[in-house]
Amino acid sequence: MSNNNSKGMAVSRRQFLLGSAALGGTLLLPSVMNRAWAAGSDAPELNEIRVGFIPLTDCASVVMAAVKGFDKKYGITLVPSKEANWAAVRDKVVSGELSASHMLYGQLYGLQMGLSGAQTAMAVLMTLNQNGQGITLANQLHDAGVSDLPTLQKHIAASPAGTFTFAQTFPTGTHAMWLNYWLASAGIHPLNDIRSVVVPPPQMVMNMKIGNMVGYCVGEPWNQRAISDNLGFTAATSQQIWPNHPEKVLGTRADWVEKHPNSARALTAAILDASRWIDASEDNRRETARVIAGRAYLNTKEETILGRMLGQYDNGIGKSWKDDHAMRFFHDGSVNFPWLSDGMWFLTQHKRWGMLTTDPDYLAVARQVNRIDIYKQAAAAVGGVSLPDSDMRSSVLMDGIRWDGSNPAAYANSFSVKK
Repeated sequence: MSNNNSKGMAVSRRQFLLGSAALGGTLLLPSVMNRAWAAGSDAPELNEIRVGFIPLTDCASVVMAAVKGFDKKYGITLVPSKEANWAAVRDKVVSGELSASHMLYGQLYGLQMGLSGAQTAMAVLMTLNQNGQGITLANQLHDAGVSDLPTLQKHIAASPAGTFTFAQTFPTGTHAMWLNYWLASAGIHPLNDIRSVVVPPPQMVMNMKIGNMVGYCVGEPWNQRAISDNLGFTAATSQQIWPNHPEKVLGTRADWVEKHPNSARALTAAILDASRWIDASEDNRRETARVIAGRAYLNTKEETILGRMLGQYDNGIGKSWKDDHAMRFFHDGSVNFPWLSDGMWFLTQHKRWGMLTTDPDYLAVARQVNRIDIYKQAAAAVGGVSLPDSDMRSSVLMDGIRWDGSNPAAYANSFSVKK
């Protein structure tokens, strides 16, 4: 292996030779790439890989890897499988009906710890996206004088506990954690002061329309859809809670990776390549929005997806802005690297809210789950993907608290609002 210092990544001899051929003017067509993979012992064990997704904007890299043929480049056929809800994703990944899936980061860690189903050893192959989720409040709250978190806090405090119902998408998942963190930062206890229910993402808007809840946290385009349907407004984006936060991951079972390491690498490479393509230009994002709007994927209007995918936000009550931390899929690989500290953060929140009764060995769990080895192999296969110097990263969340993974137990137990 040789080291490319300008990009900080390892490059295999095979990839070096392929890259040299490309620089020499030889176009490497998918069929040629197929033969290159198949020529060695690193050929994928599986020809076809079924990958689940939920109808959300952030499934885009999974879909586009198949639509644009990035899968063929790495010797596999990726078959996207549209799923009804996150519980179905969990069940099908665990049973093996799905080889892998677009998954909630916290959902996968919940499975690893036995919190969201039977304990199953899991693997994060890569992060699929950062940012781009939201918290929507019903227009009836706005009519009552609620426009932001402080006015929501006053409104909730003036009513008996449990008066107001909020929805999230899975108990250990990202949206539950964003909603909890946001509410708790204003002193609203998400376990005591409100009622929290689980609703699948595509059903959020309809459930708000019929009055089942006054607020929800979900991925796009279902926050924008509430505005388009004149049902609600965006009270917060997830990137306001944690700029450049981890969101969905490419998840699978640990034993699937052990049985199919070359397929895991090829799948990760294909989706990583697609992620880079999406982020490469506004035209590519526009094409992506057009594709995923189709009936086979999100089944909604292209314009409902496109604006926020381009970082153009309107909260529905008079504020418009260009978001510096809109949904991103690649960002020179910094989005996709499976940072250990990202996985650990979800464990700290599971501990905070009483899902974990004792502190686990946070770092050991993250090292077991986040398959940095597979990711680095995939990044080398794709080529030109930067790798960080550390497996941990540092962030400051909305309340000014820094998270860097250095003392997760202290962090988990430091919050004044917790179970």
